[in-house]
Amino acid sequence: MNDMILMKQGEIILKGQNRRFFETKLLSNVRHRLKPFGEFVVYATQSTVYVEPKDEACDMDGALDAMLTVFGFVSVTRALACEKDKDAIYEAAKKYLGEALKNAKSFKVETRRSDKRFPMSSIEISQYVGGLLSDEFPDIAVDMHNPELMIRVEVRETSAYVHARALPGAGGMPVGSNGSAVTLLSGGIDSPVSSYMIARRGIHLVPVHFFSFPYTSEQAKEKVLELAKLLTKCCGRLVVEIVPFTHIQEEIRAKCPEEYFTLIMRRFMMRISEKIAIQNNCKALVTGENLGQVASQTMEALRVTEECVSLPVLRPLIGMDKTDIVQIARKIGTFETSILPYEDCCTVFTPRHPRTKPKLQDVLDVESALDVAALEDEAVQNKYTVKFDI
Repeated sequence: MNDMILMKQGEIILKGQNRRFFETKLLSNVRHRLKPFGEFVVYATQSTVYVEPKDEACDMDGALDAMLTVFGFVSVTRALACEKDKDAIYEAAKKYLGEALKNAKSFKVETRRSDKRFPMSSIEISQYVGGLLSDEFPDIAVDMHNPELMIRVEVRETSAYVHARALPGAGGMPVGSNGSAVTLLSGGIDSPVSSYMIARRGIHLVPVHFFSFPYTSEQAKEKVLELAKLLTKCCGRLVVEIVPFTHIQEEIRAKCPEEYFTLIMRRFMMRISEKIAIQNNCKALVTGENLGQVASQTMEALRVTEECVSLPVLRPLIGMDKTDIVQIARKIGTFETSILPYEDCCTVFTPRHPRTKPKLQDVLDVESALDVAALEDEAVQNKYTVKFDI
Protein backbone atom coordinates (compact mmCIF):
# COMPACT_ATOMS: atom_id res chain seq x y z
CA MET A 1 0.00 0.00 0.00
CA ASN A 2 1.37 3.43 -0.99
CA ASP A 3 0.74 6.92 0.38
CA MET A 4 0.20 9.32 -2.53
CA ILE A 5 -1.54 12.52 -3.64
CA LEU A 6 -4.65 12.61 -5.83
CA MET A 7 -5.62 15.82 -7.65
CA LYS A 8 -8.87 16.28 -9.57
CA GLN A 9 -8.59 18.37 -12.73
CA GLY A 10 -10.82 21.41 -13.11
CA GLU A 11 -11.70 23.22 -16.33
CA ILE A 12 -9.40 21.03 -18.38
CA ILE A 13 -12.02 18.29 -18.45
CA LEU A 14 -14.25 20.58 -20.54
CA LYS A 15 -11.68 20.76 -23.33
CA GLY A 16 -12.11 18.86 -26.58
CA GLN A 17 -9.42 17.73 -28.99
CA ASN A 18 -6.85 20.11 -27.44
CA ARG A 19 -7.26 18.70 -23.93
CA ARG A 20 -3.98 16.82 -24.18
CA PHE A 21 -2.09 20.11 -24.63
CA PHE A 22 -3.51 21.53 -21.40
CA GLU A 23 -2.94 18.29 -19.49
CA THR A 24 0.69 18.10 -20.65
CA LYS A 25 1.27 21.66 -19.45
CA LEU A 26 -0.37 20.83 -16.13
CA LEU A 27 1.83 17.76 -15.57
CA SER A 28 4.92 19.79 -16.41
CA ASN A 29 3.96 22.42 -13.83
CA VAL A 30 3.33 19.74 -11.20
CA ARG A 31 6.70 18.06 -11.77
CA HIS A 32 8.53 21.36 -11.56
CA ARG A 33 6.74 22.36 -8.36
CA LEU A 34 7.56 19.00 -6.72
CA LYS A 35 11.32 19.22 -7.25
CA PRO A 36 12.18 20.58 -3.78
CA PHE A 37 10.34 17.71 -2.07
CA GLY A 38 11.96 14.61 -3.59
CA GLU A 39 11.48 12.33 -6.57
CA PHE A 40 7.94 11.50 -7.63
CA VAL A 41 6.14 9.64 -10.38
CA VAL A 42 3.46 11.91 -11.87
CA TYR A 43 0.79 10.72 -14.30
CA ALA A 44 -2.81 11.43 -15.27
CA THR A 45 -5.80 9.23 -16.01
CA GLN A 46 -9.57 9.61 -15.71
CA SER A 47 -9.35 13.38 -15.06
CA THR A 48 -7.12 12.82 -12.05
CA VAL A 49 -3.40 13.48 -11.59
CA TYR A 50 -1.53 11.01 -9.40
CA VAL A 51 1.64 11.86 -7.48
CA GLU A 52 3.50 8.83 -6.13
CA PRO A 53 6.72 9.15 -4.08
CA LYS A 54 9.64 7.06 -5.34
CA ASP A 55 11.01 6.53 -1.84
CA GLU A 56 10.40 7.32 1.81
CA ALA A 57 12.73 10.34 1.66
CA CYS A 58 10.03 12.36 -0.13
CA ASP A 59 8.46 15.19 1.87
CA MET A 60 4.77 14.38 1.43
CA ASP A 61 3.57 17.23 3.64
CA GLY A 62 5.57 19.76 1.63
CA ALA A 63 4.41 18.21 -1.63
CA LEU A 64 0.77 18.43 -0.58
CA ASP A 65 1.10 22.11 0.37
CA ALA A 66 2.78 22.82 -2.96
CA MET A 67 0.04 21.09 -4.95
CA LEU A 68 -2.60 23.29 -3.29
CA THR A 69 -1.09 26.29 -5.12
CA VAL A 70 -0.83 24.73 -8.61
CA PHE A 71 -3.46 26.16 -10.95
CA GLY A 72 -5.61 23.59 -12.73
CA PHE A 73 -7.05 21.48 -9.89
CA VAL A 74 -10.38 21.65 -8.07
CA SER A 75 -9.34 19.36 -5.22
CA VAL A 76 -6.19 17.87 -3.70
CA THR A 77 -5.90 15.07 -1.15
CA ARG A 78 -3.52 12.59 0.40
CA ALA A 79 -4.64 9.02 -0.28
CA LEU A 80 -3.63 5.39 0.16
CA ALA A 81 -3.65 3.06 -2.83
CA CYS A 82 -4.57 -0.59 -2.44
CA GLU A 83 -5.75 -3.61 -4.40
CA LYS A 84 -9.24 -3.55 -5.91
CA ASP A 85 -10.62 -5.98 -3.35
CA LYS A 86 -13.28 -5.28 -0.73
CA ASP A 87 -11.16 -6.58 2.15
CA ALA A 88 -8.05 -4.75 0.92
CA ILE A 89 -10.09 -1.54 0.83
CA TYR A 90 -11.27 -2.09 4.38
CA GLU A 91 -7.73 -2.79 5.60
CA ALA A 92 -6.48 0.34 3.86
CA ALA A 93 -9.19 2.47 5.48
CA LYS A 94 -8.44 1.01 8.91
CA LYS A 95 -4.70 1.52 8.54
CA TYR A 96 -4.74 4.93 6.91
CA LEU A 97 -7.56 6.56 8.87
CA GLY A 98 -7.46 4.58 12.11
CA GLU A 99 -6.23 7.49 14.25
CA ALA A 100 -8.83 9.81 12.75
CA LEU A 101 -11.55 7.25 13.48
CA LYS A 102 -10.44 6.97 17.10
CA ASN A 103 -10.74 10.74 17.56
CA ALA A 104 -13.97 11.37 15.62
CA LYS A 105 -17.49 11.19 16.99
CA SER A 106 -19.14 10.10 13.74
CA PHE A 107 -18.19 8.90 10.27
CA LYS A 108 -19.52 7.94 6.88
CA VAL A 109 -18.06 5.97 3.97
CA GLU A 110 -18.71 7.36 0.50
CA THR A 111 -17.63 5.45 -2.61
CA ARG A 112 -17.14 6.34 -6.26
CA ARG A 113 -16.72 3.40 -8.62
CA SER A 114 -15.42 4.57 -11.98
CA ASP A 115 -14.38 1.02 -12.88
CA LYS A 116 -17.80 -0.48 -13.60
CA ARG A 117 -16.27 -3.96 -13.92
CA PHE A 118 -15.80 -4.11 -10.15
CA PRO A 119 -18.36 -6.65 -8.88
CA MET A 120 -19.82 -4.45 -6.11
CA SER A 121 -21.78 -1.22 -6.54
CA SER A 122 -20.70 2.01 -4.86
CA ILE A 123 -23.39 1.62 -2.19
CA GLU A 124 -22.41 -1.98 -1.53
CA ILE A 125 -18.75 -1.05 -1.07
CA SER A 126 -19.68 1.76 1.34
CA GLN A 127 -21.94 -0.55 3.34
CA TYR A 128 -19.33 -3.30 3.52
CA VAL A 129 -16.40 -1.10 4.54
CA GLY A 130 -18.54 1.06 6.83
CA GLY A 131 -19.95 -1.99 8.60
CA LEU A 132 -16.52 -3.46 9.33
CA LEU A 133 -15.18 -0.10 10.51
CA SER A 134 -18.19 0.33 12.81
CA ASP A 135 -17.43 -3.07 14.36
CA GLU A 136 -13.72 -2.23 14.68
CA PHE A 137 -14.39 1.20 16.21
CA PRO A 138 -17.60 0.79 18.26
CA ASP A 139 -17.27 4.17 20.01
CA ILE A 140 -17.84 6.13 16.81
CA ALA A 141 -21.33 6.58 15.38
CA VAL A 142 -22.37 6.23 11.76
CA ASP A 143 -23.88 9.50 10.52
CA MET A 144 -25.14 9.56 6.94
CA HIS A 145 -26.05 13.26 6.92
CA ASN A 146 -23.43 15.29 8.81
CA PRO A 147 -20.44 13.08 9.68
CA GLU A 148 -17.43 14.51 11.44
CA LEU A 149 -15.15 12.24 9.39
CA MET A 150 -15.87 11.46 5.75
CA ILE A 151 -14.03 8.40 4.45
CA ARG A 152 -13.88 8.38 0.67
CA VAL A 153 -13.24 5.29 -1.43
CA GLU A 154 -12.47 5.49 -5.14
CA VAL A 155 -12.32 2.37 -7.31
CA ARG A 156 -10.46 3.19 -10.50
CA GLU A 157 -8.92 1.26 -13.38
CA THR A 158 -5.68 0.13 -11.76
CA SER A 159 -6.26 0.47 -8.01
CA ALA A 160 -8.59 1.51 -5.24
CA TYR A 161 -7.88 4.59 -3.16
CA VAL A 162 -8.88 5.58 0.36
CA HIS A 163 -8.73 9.13 1.66
CA ALA A 164 -10.47 11.60 3.95
CA ARG A 165 -12.03 14.91 2.94
CA ALA A 166 -10.29 16.56 -0.02
CA LEU A 167 -8.90 20.08 0.20
CA PRO A 168 -9.91 22.77 -2.31
CA GLY A 169 -7.44 23.19 -5.15
CA ALA A 170 -6.29 26.50 -6.62
CA GLY A 171 -8.64 26.17 -9.61
CA GLY A 172 -8.02 27.97 -12.88
CA MET A 173 -5.92 26.81 -15.82
CA PRO A 174 -2.30 25.58 -15.96
CA VAL A 175 0.18 28.45 -16.05
CA GLY A 176 1.52 28.85 -19.58
CA SER A 177 -1.43 27.16 -21.29
CA ASN A 178 -2.91 30.47 -22.48
CA GLY A 179 0.26 32.28 -23.52
CA SER A 180 2.33 35.02 -21.88
CA ALA A 181 1.71 38.60 -20.77
CA VAL A 182 3.66 41.46 -19.24
CA THR A 183 2.34 42.45 -15.82
CA LEU A 184 3.13 45.88 -14.35
CA LEU A 185 4.30 45.05 -10.83
CA SER A 186 4.52 47.81 -8.22
CA GLY A 187 4.91 47.57 -4.47
CA GLY A 188 1.23 48.10 -3.67
CA ILE A 189 -1.57 45.71 -2.82
CA ASP A 190 -3.28 45.64 -6.22
CA SER A 191 -0.67 44.61 -8.79
CA PRO A 192 0.40 41.34 -7.09
CA VAL A 193 -3.27 40.37 -6.85
CA SER A 194 -3.94 41.21 -10.50
CA SER A 195 -0.85 39.19 -11.45
CA TYR A 196 -2.10 36.22 -9.43
CA MET A 197 -5.57 36.41 -10.94
CA ILE A 198 -4.40 36.52 -14.55
CA ALA A 199 -1.85 33.73 -13.94
CA ARG A 200 -4.78 31.67 -12.64
CA ARG A 201 -6.25 31.89 -16.15
CA GLY A 202 -3.20 30.08 -17.54
CA ILE A 203 -1.00 33.09 -18.33
CA HIS A 204 2.78 32.99 -17.92
CA LEU A 205 3.86 36.34 -16.50
CA VAL A 206 6.75 38.67 -17.27
CA PRO A 207 6.71 41.26 -14.45
CA VAL A 208 7.95 44.77 -15.21
CA HIS A 209 8.87 47.14 -12.39
CA PHE A 210 9.71 50.83 -12.84
CA PHE A 211 12.39 52.04 -10.43
CA SER A 212 13.11 55.73 -9.70
CA PHE A 213 16.26 55.88 -7.58
CA PRO A 214 17.00 58.05 -5.61
CA TYR A 215 13.38 59.21 -5.33
CA THR A 216 12.50 55.65 -4.38
CA SER A 217 14.80 53.59 -2.18
CA GLU A 218 16.56 50.27 -2.67
CA GLN A 219 14.20 48.94 0.00
CA ALA A 220 11.28 49.81 -2.27
CA LYS A 221 12.79 47.76 -5.09
CA GLU A 222 13.58 44.86 -2.75
CA LYS A 223 9.98 44.96 -1.58
CA VAL A 224 8.77 44.42 -5.16
CA LEU A 225 11.28 41.62 -5.70
CA GLU A 226 10.00 39.95 -2.53
CA LEU A 227 6.46 40.17 -3.92
CA ALA A 228 7.66 38.51 -7.12
CA LYS A 229 9.31 35.78 -5.08
CA LEU A 230 6.07 35.18 -3.17
CA LEU A 231 4.15 34.89 -6.45
CA THR A 232 6.38 32.12 -7.81
CA LYS A 233 4.68 29.45 -5.70
CA CYS A 234 1.52 29.84 -7.76
CA CYS A 235 2.70 31.69 -10.89
CA GLY A 236 5.82 29.61 -11.58
CA ARG A 237 9.20 30.92 -12.73
CA LEU A 238 9.37 34.70 -12.99
CA VAL A 239 11.94 36.92 -14.67
CA VAL A 240 11.37 40.45 -13.38
CA GLU A 241 12.36 43.29 -15.72
CA ILE A 242 13.64 46.30 -13.72
CA VAL A 243 13.30 49.51 -15.75
CA PRO A 244 15.11 52.71 -14.64
CA PHE A 245 12.47 55.45 -14.67
CA THR A 246 14.15 58.42 -12.98
CA HIS A 247 15.15 60.34 -16.11
CA ILE A 248 11.67 60.01 -17.59
CA GLN A 249 9.99 61.35 -14.47
CA GLU A 250 12.42 64.25 -14.20
CA GLU A 251 11.76 65.17 -17.82
CA ILE A 252 8.00 65.03 -17.23
CA ARG A 253 8.32 67.31 -14.18
CA ALA A 254 10.48 69.77 -16.10
CA LYS A 255 8.44 70.04 -19.29
CA CYS A 256 4.79 69.11 -18.55
CA PRO A 257 2.01 70.79 -16.55
CA GLU A 258 1.67 69.28 -13.08
CA GLU A 259 -1.90 68.05 -13.53
CA TYR A 260 -0.72 65.75 -16.35
CA PHE A 261 2.24 64.19 -14.52
CA THR A 262 0.55 60.89 -13.68
CA LEU A 263 -1.14 60.47 -17.06
CA ILE A 264 2.07 61.04 -19.01
CA MET A 265 3.96 58.76 -16.64
CA ARG A 266 1.40 55.98 -17.13
CA ARG A 267 1.61 56.33 -20.90
CA PHE A 268 5.39 55.88 -20.73
CA MET A 269 4.92 52.78 -18.60
CA MET A 270 2.48 51.30 -21.07
CA ARG A 271 4.67 51.92 -24.12
CA ILE A 272 7.82 50.58 -22.45
CA SER A 273 5.93 47.54 -21.19
CA GLU A 274 4.69 46.89 -24.72
CA LYS A 275 8.25 46.97 -26.05
CA ILE A 276 9.27 44.44 -23.39
CA ALA A 277 6.19 42.35 -24.19
CA ILE A 278 7.18 42.16 -27.85
CA GLN A 279 10.72 41.15 -26.88
CA ASN A 280 9.28 38.30 -24.78
CA ASN A 281 6.59 37.18 -27.25
CA CYS A 282 3.84 38.33 -24.87
CA LYS A 283 0.35 38.95 -26.22
CA ALA A 284 -1.09 41.36 -23.62
CA LEU A 285 -0.36 43.81 -20.80
CA VAL A 286 -1.75 43.33 -17.28
CA THR A 287 -2.36 46.13 -14.78
CA GLY A 288 -3.81 46.37 -11.28
CA GLU A 289 -6.07 49.29 -12.19
CA ASN A 290 -9.44 49.48 -10.49
CA LEU A 291 -12.17 51.75 -11.81
CA GLY A 292 -12.47 54.98 -9.83
CA GLN A 293 -9.96 54.00 -7.16
CA VAL A 294 -7.57 56.91 -7.90
CA ALA A 295 -7.53 59.90 -10.25
CA SER A 296 -5.67 58.02 -13.00
CA GLN A 297 -8.29 55.25 -13.03
CA THR A 298 -11.36 57.09 -14.30
CA MET A 299 -12.75 55.85 -17.61
CA GLU A 300 -11.40 58.91 -19.37
CA ALA A 301 -7.93 58.45 -17.87
CA LEU A 302 -7.86 54.73 -18.64
CA ARG A 303 -8.67 55.46 -22.27
CA VAL A 304 -5.85 57.97 -22.49
CA THR A 305 -3.27 55.66 -20.88
CA GLU A 306 -4.07 52.66 -23.08
CA GLU A 307 -4.42 54.62 -26.34
CA CYS A 308 -0.65 54.57 -26.86
CA VAL A 309 -0.36 50.77 -27.12
CA SER A 310 -1.78 48.21 -29.52
CA LEU A 311 -1.63 45.11 -27.30
CA PRO A 312 -4.74 44.24 -25.24
CA VAL A 313 -4.70 45.63 -21.70
CA LEU A 314 -6.09 43.15 -19.15
CA ARG A 315 -7.40 44.57 -15.85
CA PRO A 316 -8.50 41.69 -13.58
CA LEU A 317 -9.41 44.06 -10.70
CA ILE A 318 -11.38 46.63 -12.67
CA GLY A 319 -14.73 46.07 -10.95
CA MET A 320 -13.63 44.76 -7.56
CA ASP A 321 -14.05 46.35 -4.13
CA LYS A 322 -10.85 47.13 -2.25
CA THR A 323 -11.91 44.80 0.56
CA ASP A 324 -12.11 41.93 -1.95
CA ILE A 325 -8.64 42.74 -3.28
CA VAL A 326 -7.21 42.84 0.25
CA GLN A 327 -8.84 39.49 1.02
CA ILE A 328 -7.11 37.88 -1.95
CA ALA A 329 -3.81 39.54 -1.04
CA ARG A 330 -4.03 37.98 2.42
CA LYS A 331 -4.92 34.61 0.91
CA ILE A 332 -1.91 34.52 -1.44
CA GLY A 333 0.47 35.90 1.19
CA THR A 334 1.41 39.24 -0.40
CA PHE A 335 -0.51 41.64 1.84
CA GLU A 336 2.01 42.01 4.67
CA THR A 337 4.80 42.76 2.20
CA SER A 338 2.66 45.15 0.15
CA ILE A 339 1.92 47.36 3.16
CA LEU A 340 5.58 47.86 4.10
CA PRO A 341 6.21 51.64 4.12
CA TYR A 342 8.42 51.89 1.02
CA GLU A 343 6.88 53.97 -1.75
CA ASP A 344 7.28 53.15 -5.46
CA CYS A 345 7.66 55.46 -8.46
CA CYS A 346 3.90 56.00 -8.82
CA THR A 347 4.06 58.29 -5.79
CA VAL A 348 6.95 60.39 -7.13
CA PHE A 349 5.94 63.93 -8.17
CA THR A 350 2.26 63.23 -7.49
CA PRO A 351 0.20 66.22 -8.71
CA ARG A 352 -1.83 68.15 -6.16
CA HIS A 353 -4.77 68.41 -8.56
CA PRO A 354 -4.54 65.61 -11.15
CA ARG A 355 -6.60 65.76 -14.33
CA THR A 356 -9.38 63.18 -13.84
CA LYS A 357 -11.26 63.65 -17.12
CA PRO A 358 -8.49 64.26 -19.63
CA LYS A 359 -9.00 64.72 -23.34
CA LEU A 360 -6.68 62.70 -25.53
CA GLN A 361 -5.65 65.60 -27.76
CA ASP A 362 -4.70 67.71 -24.75
CA VAL A 363 -2.51 64.88 -23.46
CA LEU A 364 -0.87 64.47 -26.86
CA ASP A 365 -0.15 68.18 -26.99
CA VAL A 366 1.45 68.10 -23.54
CA GLU A 367 3.44 64.99 -24.39
CA SER A 368 4.86 66.61 -27.55
CA ALA A 369 7.24 68.61 -25.37
CA LEU A 370 9.13 65.39 -24.63
CA ASP A 371 11.47 63.29 -26.77
CA VAL A 372 9.32 60.23 -26.14
CA ALA A 373 11.14 57.77 -28.40
CA ALA A 374 14.60 58.62 -27.05
CA LEU A 375 13.47 58.40 -23.42
CA GLU A 376 11.81 55.04 -24.01
CA ASP A 377 14.80 53.63 -25.86
CA GLU A 378 17.11 54.74 -23.05
CA ALA A 379 14.92 53.03 -20.43
CA VAL A 380 14.65 49.77 -22.38
CA GLN A 381 18.37 49.65 -23.09
CA ASN A 382 19.25 50.13 -19.41
CA LYS A 383 16.78 47.64 -17.96
CA TYR A 384 18.02 44.51 -16.21
CA THR A 385 16.46 41.26 -15.02
CA VAL A 386 16.13 39.39 -11.73
CA LYS A 387 15.10 35.72 -11.91
CA PHE A 388 12.98 33.83 -9.39
CA ASP A 389 11.99 30.19 -9.15
CA ILE A 390 10.62 27.87 -6.49
